[in-house]
Amino acid sequence: MAQALVLERQNELAIRDIDIPDAMGPDDVRIRIHTVGICGSDVHFYTHGKIGPFVVKAPMVLGHEASGTVVEVGANVRHLAPGDRVCMEPGIPDKLSRASRLGMYNVDPAVRFWATPPVHGCLTPFVVHPAAFTFKLPDNVSYAEGAMVEPFAVGVQACYKAGFRPGDRAAVIGAGPIGLVTALAALGSGASSVLVSDVAAPKLAIAAKIPGVIPVNVREEKLRDRVSAECGADWGVDVVFEASGHPTAYDDALAALRPGGTLVLVGMPPDKVAFDIVSAQAKEIRIETVFRYANVYDRAISMMASGRIDLSPLLTESFPFSESIEAFDRAVSARPTDVKLQIRMPE
Repeated sequence: MAQALVLERQNELAIRDIDIPDAMGPDDVRIRIHTVGICGSDVHFYTHGKIGPFVVKAPMVLGHEASGTVVEVGANVRHLAPGDRVCMEPGIPDKLSRASRLGMYNVDPAVRFWATPPVHGCLTPFVVHPAAFTFKLPDNVSYAEGAMVEPFAVGVQACYKAGFRPGDRAAVIGAGPIGLVTALAALGSGASSVLVSDVAAPKLAIAAKIPGVIPVNVREEKLRDRVSAECGADWGVDVVFEASGHPTAYDDALAALRPGGTLVLVGMPPDKVAFDIVSAQAKEIRIETVFRYANVYDRAISMMASGRIDLSPLLTESFPFSESIEAFDRAVSARPTDVKLQIRMPE
């Protein structure tokens, strides 16, 4: 039995003891959890009880963005040792699946992902995790930043799928956590500038603190107009990352792209959306999609260790584990000044 933050059912959280399997194999490590970020998916399971086909049918431990310290290693583990500060990739695929053999283990239907029903998450003092999906943190990356590797990896995956070239101009629609980490990943991948659009002035104020980011408040001006001012009236940006999932965002995305540009779909709309296929065809744009990430965790950590990527401005507040329910209720309130809320486990 272990104490954990448990989603009992929709709209009901509890901090209580729960039986979590913790047997170690020879290729596993045991980790004392230090910091866990609150993700939008955690909040959605809390408020809706489901995301698409993933339905909470039994009590489930939340949390999948985490960092911690190795306390025990399996007999076959060589690259990690007790005392190592680490972060963990939360999805464990079937290494023999066809998707895994293609290098696309993120879309393996059999992947077991923390805090996705029926799999328990990591808002509990200790977890057992495969060493292959556990990564040592550089000395200059804090536990709080280490727990940001998971969302940052989404941005790195998006830039990888975009095929970024040095000097490319980009636009990110949506200044939430994923939009901002995508903007940072684009700058770290060689973008000369990144326009970030949103309707929330407080989030754009945070984006404006990132060197190379041009904030665009679409309540006050059209994204296409700002793109024209930056790129020329008859041109557009090389890459648009749609990171809001808002059903009206796709027209802006298509209008902002140059001919032959790339649209990367990062945000997930809650329902089917209208999409102007002819406008996409007329520009011969390329469309890429992102679902989590695959084979980029080490890249994300290296980018952070280089000092060129600073995620600390996105860290809004950290709560002690005893205040986990209050932290989730704060996340549900969606304050416009909040980017990333985190929970610290007891030491």
